[in-house]
Order: sequence, then C-alpha cells, then structure tokens
Amino acid sequence: MRDYLLDIVQHTFDLGCIDLIKITGTDSATTVGGLAEDKSVIINAQFANPMADFVGTCGMPNLGKLKTLLNLQEYKEDAKLAVTRKTNGDLDGITFENKAGDFKNNYRFMTSDVVNAKLQTLKFKGVPWHVTFEPTVAAIQRLRMQAQANSEELNFQVKTDGKDLKFFFGDHSTHSGNFVFQHDIAGALKHAWSWPVSQVMSILSLTGDKTMQISDDGCMQITVNSGLAVYNYILPAQTK
Repeated sequence: MRDYLLDIVQHTFDLGCIDLIKITGTDSATTVGGLAEDKSVIINAQFANPMADFVGTCGMPNLGKLKTLLNLQEYKEDAKLAVTRKTNGDLDGITFENKAGDFKNNYRFMTSDVVNAKLQTLKFKGVPWHVTFEPTVAAIQRLRMQAQANSEELNFQVKTDGKDLKFFFGDHSTHSGNFVFQHDIAGALKHAWSWPVSQVMSILSLTGDKTMQISDDGCMQITVNSGLAVYNYILPAQTK
C-alpha cells in the first residue's frame, strides 16, 4: 500500500498546488480526482489495478502530512499500514505502525459528503484534441531553460507554425523568447492560448511516460503513466 500512496502524493501534492484529493473505489476500479486551489489544474486518475482497501468514497486532505508520514524512517521497512473503517462501513483513515509496534500514527480521511462539497466543480465535459504528441526529454529540458531565461513570466503561449509546435514567452515590447517544442506534429492550432509555466513544468517533471494534447477550444491535457496509475492533468487556458 505504501508504494500506491507514495505514487498518489508524488503525482498530486508534489505539483505544489493541490492539498486535497478524492478517492472513489469499487471492486473493479480505483479513481483519484483533484483540483488545484486556483482551479488551474484538474486531475483525473485511475490505478491500473483496483485497490481493495479503498472501496468507497473519501477525501484525502492535508497531503503534506501524509507525505511526511510515508517518508518517516520508522515506516520505510516492514511497516504495517492499514485502512480503517467506521462502524457504518465508511472509509475512516490509515493507521501507521512500525515493525516493532512501538511507533504509531493515524491519518484521517475526509467524509464523502465533505469532499464532494469541496470538489463539486471537479468536472470535465471533454473537448476535441487538435494536437497530440509525446514530449521528449530534450523538449522538456528546453522548456525548463526558457522558463529560467524568462522567470518573470507566469504564462507562456502555444502556437503552431506549419508542422512545428512553438512556445512563446513574453512579447516584443519587452524581453521575450520562443522555441520549437515539438517538430512534425499532426494537426494545427488557430488560436494562441496561454498556459501557466509553473503547473506545466511541474507536471512534465513527474516520473512516467507522458502524452500532451491541446485543444483549440482552450484546453490542454497532459497524461502521465506512472506504471501504477494513469494521471490526466487538465489545464484550462489562462487569460493574460
């Protein structure tokens, strides 16, 4: 269970903008939903295999605390982690106990009613994807360099130029920069939408195979397959 929880924390809390997620589990699937505090990112994820301990619905708040517990030295080897339930069967929390049984902690879930109320805007109706590709390690590194060179910019623009997908920072009235992020793309974008630098960079820095999809309707999706789960990060375009 620890590996699954670490995977969840890495692909949600470690983005730096999410501290609450919703877990929904059945006998056939375990899904994760999350929403950035500024609504810049929506997360929809599903684990490759259902997690039997998480059948039901609950919220995981204060993910920073969960990360701390998972990384305590006492719980790194042969620890006992167990999901607990209330008397009515609802998910209640996770107990942590070290191998010797003399070091214990409890992490408490949020009830389904409360998490549903807090994440009630967590819906994505879907859009047509006009550009789809797998970003390369080199392209991500080049984006990181442009972000460093234009650190004053909070957003960057995405445009197509023939078969090249280009990222633009700043404008010609001040310091600016641009580069080709992906060559030989299929599809085209008629509009130049803006996207948040920090969130995109954080997602592209995650561990796992990645696919990027961009809609001319003002939406970007980055899919990350961690091996344990497939995470879809949906980013609405930003207004400058």
